[in-house]
Amino acid sequence: MNKHDITCPHCHKSFSLDNAGYADIVRQVRDREFARQVQEKLEAAAQEEQLAAERAKFAHEQEMHQALHARDAEIQALKNQIERHEADRQAAACLAEAERKAQLQEAMQAKETEIHQLQARLAAGTAEKELAVTKAVEAVQKERDTLQNTLKEAELKNTLAASRLKEHYELQLKDRDEHIERLKDMKARLSTKMVGETLEQHCEVEFNRARAMAFPRAYFEKDNDARSGSKGDYIFRDADEGGTEIISIMFEMKNEADGTATKKKNEDFLKELDRDRTEKKCEYAVLVSLLEPESELYNTGIVDVSHRYPKMYVIRPQFFLQIISLLRNASTNALSYKRELELTRQQNIDVTNFEEKLETFKTGFARNYDLAQRQFGKAIEEIDKSISHLQKIKENLLSSGNNLRLANDKAQDVTIKRLTRGNATMKRAFKALDTP
Repeated sequence: MNKHDITCPHCHKSFSLDNAGYADIVRQVRDREFARQVQEKLEAAAQEEQLAAERAKFAHEQEMHQALHARDAEIQALKNQIERHEADRQAAACLAEAERKAQLQEAMQAKETEIHQLQARLAAGTAEKELAVTKAVEAVQKERDTLQNTLKEAELKNTLAASRLKEHYELQLKDRDEHIERLKDMKARLSTKMVGETLEQHCEVEFNRARAMAFPRAYFEKDNDARSGSKGDYIFRDADEGGTEIISIMFEMKNEADGTATKKKNEDFLKELDRDRTEKKCEYAVLVSLLEPESELYNTGIVDVSHRYPKMYVIRPQFFLQIISLLRNASTNALSYKRELELTRQQNIDVTNFEEKLETFKTGFARNYDLAQRQFGKAIEEIDKSISHLQKIKENLLSSGNNLRLANDKAQDVTIKRLTRGNATMKRAFKALDTP
């Protein structure tokens, strides 16, 4: 048998071990080293994954900042263009007005000169000449008035044209500002913090804010019943003071991140939503969606898709409370008609229907009694099997207790003297440890 000399790192005493003892010590050291290496690799992988997530988030934020910066630059360029057009228009208007005034002034001066000449000739001439001069003066004054009116009309046309141009560019600037606001709003809604259940939490918070005032008796909870194979996100139910249900709505919330490779459409979820509405016995179905952010159809407001699936709507999150209020009010108005119809139907029940219900009750009761009796017999058989099984477990536990007692007795009889009997190597090792 091979021997291995071992030196204790604490007391620096040497002793020898056989192959089995040495192998056991080597295995313990190797296991500890392997566990340490595995832990280090797991920590390194976790750090690398966290760094990758932070880099992806930073890249996404940079892209959105660049897009906003480009939009701001475009708006500034448009503003500069408007200012240049306004300056050119004002300069052209001033130049045209100055030219018209100069021409009018020259014409008026010429006419005034002609009037003075005629007046001078009138003073020296005859009555006939005076009459001619008077007519000429009136003609000149009339022509002067005509020129003044023409100048005023030209100034009015110039003012109207400038006003139209200004309104046109202001309308363009307003459209740009609205587009930027939509982009900012879409950025906030499509950020990584609004993916997955964040949209659901947003709708739940909005509803809870208005619950006490608008929906005191309403039920709005997550749909956790997946027995049919699928489930929606939330179910809304509201009832009147007597407990009669007014309305029920199946809600589905869908969002999508910018980095998603395959972009989904609202059409992709309508069929499944209609199936969930039918299985959960809801009257209406509403898809609250942030998909297709550039669609003019879905961005305008509440979209009725009842031509595809009955009583179904697609909305943006900002119309969440509005759609509930609209549908609830419509159902509340129809509730009175439903009650009158039900009362009329109940009043028309005759004895024949009563006897049929009684016969149906008897048949159902007999069937349920037969099923209950059979299940009772099966339950008794299962109890007998369980008693037999527990008896076997009891016997096994008693046998295990005896074996543990015998093992404990053997462990109590184990001593160093018995273990080292016939083993000179272990005797020398223990003796060396006891020697100071």
